[in-house]
Amino acid sequence: MSRVGEKIKSARLNNGMTQKALAKKLGVAEKFINEVECGRRILNEALIERISKVLKADLNDVSMVATDEELSKEKVVSRTVELKTKAAKLPETDEVWNQAFGSVLKNVPIYNYDLSTVKGYRQLPVHSNKIEGHAPDKVFYLVIEDDDMLGFRISKGDIAFCHSIKEAENNTICLIEYNSGRAIRQIKKLDNTKFLLISNRGTVRTETVYSKDIKVIAKLNKVEILL
Repeated sequence: MSRVGEKIKSARLNNGMTQKALAKKLGVAEKFINEVECGRRILNEALIERISKVLKADLNDVSMVATDEELSKEKVVSRTVELKTKAAKLPETDEVWNQAFGSVLKNVPIYNYDLSTVKGYRQLPVHSNKIEGHAPDKVFYLVIEDDDMLGFRISKGDIAFCHSIKEAENNTICLIEYNSGRAIRQIKKLDNTKFLLISNRGTVRTETVYSKDIKVIAKLNKVEILL
């Protein structure tokens, strides 16, 4: 069991709260709480703060949220991400190698929600002229900017692999433009003219909108969790 897992369990029991009750308040699965308390899952700082508020317990002294073994794994993951990012910025002396592998690897850009400035790149293989089953010019990574989808285990700072779409697909999580801004929402079709937009920052929130009032930009295919 990790140090943070022990403290969460102790605080939960002191509050007379079951794992199921805590999970409901946080908008996560009961299994998720069990894995946290057993040390099999690492929490980000934002979720630790939310748990602290729910349990009314000070967890700030356990900012190192993993066991020594888990910390070693985290360093390996962080180092891998760093190396992949740096690989996109190879010096000019390696340009020959870039050209040699250009037909099998492609730099996939990383953006914020505005999609205006490239924050970095990840290299992904191209198979049959596609990346992860999509046209190379349609894929990109997106840095999650808030905790609006925390109940879906999508947190601020996570990186999502996306592909561009123009029409909403039922029961998908997408980057959309509406109300003069951009946001990540789950989309459910109500009929040919209306959608239900779902977010979950610990509490499920729904909005009914007309299809003409939103612009669907991209579909999220998978998310890399920030450790």
